[in-house]
Amino acid sequence: MLSQGARIALSASVWLVFASASAKADDALGMFDEGKLLATGGVSQVEGAGGGGLVPWALISGYGTQDSLGVTAHFTYLDLPNYRLISPGVSVGLYDRLEFSYAWQDFDTGKTGAQIGLGEGFSFHQNIYGAKLRLAGNAIYDQDDWLPQLSFGVQYKENDRGAIIAAIGGRSAVGTDYYFSATKLFLAQSVLADVTIRETKANQFGILGFGGDRHDAYAPQFESSLAYLLSRKFAIGGEFRTKPSNLSIAHEGDAWDVFAAWFVNKNLALTLAYADLGNIVIHDSQRGAYLSLQTGL
Repeated sequence: MLSQGARIALSASVWLVFASASAKADDALGMFDEGKLLATGGVSQVEGAGGGGLVPWALISGYGTQDSLGVTAHFTYLDLPNYRLISPGVSVGLYDRLEFSYAWQDFDTGKTGAQIGLGEGFSFHQNIYGAKLRLAGNAIYDQDDWLPQLSFGVQYKENDRGAIIAAIGGRSAVGTDYYFSATKLFLAQSVLADVTIRETKANQFGILGFGGDRHDAYAPQFESSLAYLLSRKFAIGGEFRTKPSNLSIAHEGDAWDVFAAWFVNKNLALTLAYADLGNIVIHDSQRGAYLSLQTGL
């Protein structure tokens, strides 16, 4: 049974698919001008923010310019050898300055749940509420300036498995990540580069709670994305993200992916990736297919 937040996110996704078809008619309302270049709105990051798959970018989600709004909805599926992650979500970009996002995550432990005494198919659920503010720079228009687009973001996460998290050594089922992103778009070279520094206590993005019996303090983590635009509609690239290892039950390694994104138009994008999340509890080499569908205005 999906939570209320998940039902809202899924309903928004369906609504946006239909609303996209009539976006031109809605232009008269002056709310959505879709004035950004194709692909410069990014896709939906696994925690709901605008960016890549693993890493948030300094870009504000959607295609709204400084005079309008942008709205996106996404559905993400990650299939690993021993686990599965499903995550719908929505985001709103306000005047290319401020972004609000929400993502719901369902992490299914599959047969691993039975092996560790939780029961086969036991799932962890997480709500992620995000906000991002563009501080300086404009990745699209500042082509003659060395300054990248700079943004500061916050992700508040709440997990519904507090008792289990405490049993494995986690210190809390609720936590907040803070990040600073710098994104530079080189239009002449068709290259986008991003560097993000995150302060976090999260175990496996927060799916296994926050803090642990080994470490219970914020620790800076490095994240980066590099993308190349093959054409106006196709991009390929890779991402890397370090993660803290707070729990003594298992070492938590870094995550990375290689991806291809197809921007059908400004209302629809599809991302396919090969993602490696490293060790998750009792299983190493958790790598597999990542698929994300995004619709928007």
